[in-house]
Amino acid sequence: MNYLHETIDSLNDKLKKGEITADQLTADTLANIKKTEDKVNAFITVDENAKPAEDLNFDNKLAGIPIAVKDNIITNGLKTTAASHILDNFVPVYESTVVGKLKAAQATVIGKTNMDEFAMGSSTETSYFGDTKNPWNLNKVPGGSSGGSAAAVASGEVVAALGSDTGGSIRQPASFNGIFGIKPTYGRVSRWGLIAFASSLDQIGVMSKRVKDSAEVLNVIAGGDDRDATVSEQAVPDYTSFLGKDVKGLRVAVPKEYMSDAVEEGVRKAVQKQIDTLKEAGAVINEVSLPHTKYVVPTYYIIASSEASSNLERFDGIRYGFRAEAKNLDEVYLNTRSEGFGDEVKRRIMLGSFALSAGAYDKFFLQAAKVRTLICEDFDKIFEDNDVIVGPVSTETAFDLNSEITDPIKMYNNDILTISANMAGIPAASVPAGLSETTGMPVGFQIMGKRFDEGHVFQVADFIERSNKFYEQTPAGLED
Repeated sequence: MNYLHETIDSLNDKLKKGEITADQLTADTLANIKKTEDKVNAFITVDENAKPAEDLNFDNKLAGIPIAVKDNIITNGLKTTAASHILDNFVPVYESTVVGKLKAAQATVIGKTNMDEFAMGSSTETSYFGDTKNPWNLNKVPGGSSGGSAAAVASGEVVAALGSDTGGSIRQPASFNGIFGIKPTYGRVSRWGLIAFASSLDQIGVMSKRVKDSAEVLNVIAGGDDRDATVSEQAVPDYTSFLGKDVKGLRVAVPKEYMSDAVEEGVRKAVQKQIDTLKEAGAVINEVSLPHTKYVVPTYYIIASSEASSNLERFDGIRYGFRAEAKNLDEVYLNTRSEGFGDEVKRRIMLGSFALSAGAYDKFFLQAAKVRTLICEDFDKIFEDNDVIVGPVSTETAFDLNSEITDPIKMYNNDILTISANMAGIPAASVPAGLSETTGMPVGFQIMGKRFDEGHVFQVADFIERSNKFYEQTPAGLED
């Protein structure tokens, strides 16, 4: 079963009519993954023994539907590595909240997708398990850190996948792979069972080829959780109810910083075309400013790295995971962390430890926290008079494998247009805008909304999807 031209609704209809059984669907999915993986390498672990739930109720839209899960989300009995050597044989004995909710809805977890190690990266090249390839061009990166989830969806291996987004890790790979991806409001989805990178920024979200598929998955995984104190108890609306609407009268803000000459021409033109489409449909387009955009990258990497240095202390070779050979306790810690972590993870741990040190805390971490407040205030001001903010997801399309991995600063700057949404905790999504006339690769159109207003984000994304029908295109890298 290849999902390039399937949706959750179409699969649900076939299952209801008996045109295919859930067992056949699972077996066909595993066969297609096996066939495709040699090209793409989207998965770290495929559950070859995956089986649909018993007594399936097809009134549940996800019943019997195979879904992939990013490998930093805990799955009971299924290896979870965060793409790191230090956890390369870790098999959890408990379930994350989101996976528990998927299984309660009778979805089938088919496997765990590749990613940048501990979600630290923008290209899925820092994975201990090798690079994932972009299905549109196998010589290009799929983006990151949720590159495996994005590639699995774009290549038709699954109809939907879970990812996590700390500074753009759902939206950027969604953009690079020509699919839809949404990061909900911080606190909309439980993080219990997500291996933490930066706890105040991380958020689990959904990636799919079609907007409605993500809305249906988010309907299931969103909502309260007694095990996560940061989760909102606000009622979860039916996100599919926001689809199919027009955008007449909708107030759409376009930050001038997002459409500057720093954005690749092909990206800027593709995004502007969608803005023009919104305007022609009656949306009110307002040029605005996010003046602190130039500070978001250094602010983010101080805050995120500081939180990472604390969160990753637990990986010490004592309790679980990889343990290096050692002659004494000091060597256990030193050797395990030296051999178990990759270069990018070590870099961020060192940066974060320095920023939190006694001599640097006030100068770096405290100042970054203050700038974060200013970034939040920028958004609050714009949303007083606007319903959504739109622009590019990235300044460029997918770049060549091995072209930026040795330049951390250049790699970090890939997130300049996505980081702010995590800083402010607002919902944000990427929907395909078309292909860049410069590179021929997919371009993502970013939509940001007010806190807990995923509805307007889905409304605009669905309108763009219906306007350009990008989902009808097949990734060029998969063509024989």
